[in-house]
Amino acid sequence: MSKSMSRRVRRAGSAAVVTLAVVGLAACSATGGSGGKSTDGGGDGKVTIKFSWWGSDSRVTSTQQIIAAFEAEHPNIHVEPVNTSWDEYFEKMNVMAAGNDLPDVMTQDDRYLTEYATRGLLADLGSLDIDTSKVDSSVLDTGKIDGKLYGIASGVNVHAVVADPQAFKDAGVTMPDDKTWTWDDYSKIAAQLTKATGGKVYGVQNYSFIEPVLEVYARQHGQEMFTADGKLGISQDLVAEWFQRSADQIKSKAEPSASTSTEVQSAGVDGSLVATNKGGMAWFWSNQLAAIQKDAGHPLQLLRAPGDTEFGHTGEYLRAAMSYSVSAKSKHPKEAAEFVDFMLNSQKAGDINLTDRGLPSNLDVRTAILPKLDDADKTSAAFIQELTDDKVFETSKPVPPKGSGEVSDITGRVNSDVIFGKKSAQDAAKSWIDEVNKAIGQ
Repeated sequence: MSKSMSRRVRRAGSAAVVTLAVVGLAACSATGGSGGKSTDGGGDGKVTIKFSWWGSDSRVTSTQQIIAAFEAEHPNIHVEPVNTSWDEYFEKMNVMAAGNDLPDVMTQDDRYLTEYATRGLLADLGSLDIDTSKVDSSVLDTGKIDGKLYGIASGVNVHAVVADPQAFKDAGVTMPDDKTWTWDDYSKIAAQLTKATGGKVYGVQNYSFIEPVLEVYARQHGQEMFTADGKLGISQDLVAEWFQRSADQIKSKAEPSASTSTEVQSAGVDGSLVATNKGGMAWFWSNQLAAIQKDAGHPLQLLRAPGDTEFGHTGEYLRAAMSYSVSAKSKHPKEAAEFVDFMLNSQKAGDINLTDRGLPSNLDVRTAILPKLDDADKTSAAFIQELTDDKVFETSKPVPPKGSGEVSDITGRVNSDVIFGKKSAQDAAKSWIDEVNKAIGQ
């Protein structure tokens, strides 16, 4: 997903509002017209559908180009754009749903997919004419709930360690072997790097603000943050162990102090330790490598998660960068499906999107765009392909349940209590478990 870590923290406070708003919605969605009225191109014989997405100005420009290409091939369909920033996106979708005016085609995030699907807001894409034959079944599974397909991944990415080889070289510390390293190796190597630079460069950036790392840790131990039936699937002891590792890294100076870690977390991608040449390693989504590398000013490297050969299971998982969904009550489901099919399978759309919506889930489109990518995106693509070839992605991560959008906020708050010494790791883990269970209605 193309969003910064800082945004995850800033917008987390609104996640609960988003969730509650959706819970209160009637199972209503409609056509692309404003005010819930059908829009059919002003009497010119065209069908009008709405398409909503979040993203930057560059994504607005590229999406407009894709819409133009689609309309050129489908002269009977007009696509009306609905776009906002990520911070405002689901709040706007909630308002549109409450007004019986959800877009015919909408971009979804996995943390809210169950929320919308179980309220009857999304169509089963398996019942529509959309070709998914070029999408790996494990990727398709990221949009399935109770056997029905409610979202199709536009592309995929993976949460991984971004490392700065130059920082290691300057410090005289050997880069880790990411095919064999353990979590203890991760902590020791990070402490060595900090010590070798006299604290000018820290070994790692605090990881325990962000729940995807906990998901990786859980999967390595044969657990899931959320089970397929929507329940919390991670033990309190394992959550405590995860928080404690981070607290121990502050003590060993493998990572910065609590106050500095909080400031860095709030600074986002641009202000991260690896982006500002003040750290050797940090966790990010693979599609964020290009932005971080641009800020750092020199090549960076993606590393596999520590511990993948330590516990009997691998932890990494392919995540839908975002998904395409169709309104359950669109008056133009055929045309909506045609647009989703174009976004997913058209090489024209792929050549415009490149990796902006993740590494394309259509494998043929993915192969075709590879020569057109910049060096950082080629590195990300090669990393995902290597993990795929090595069968690192053992199983798909279950779609998160209703209320899971609050987990980011919960994790950030509880982690602050741990690193500032307000709670022990065990007490923090209990708080985390209790709050997450409450959020998902357990």
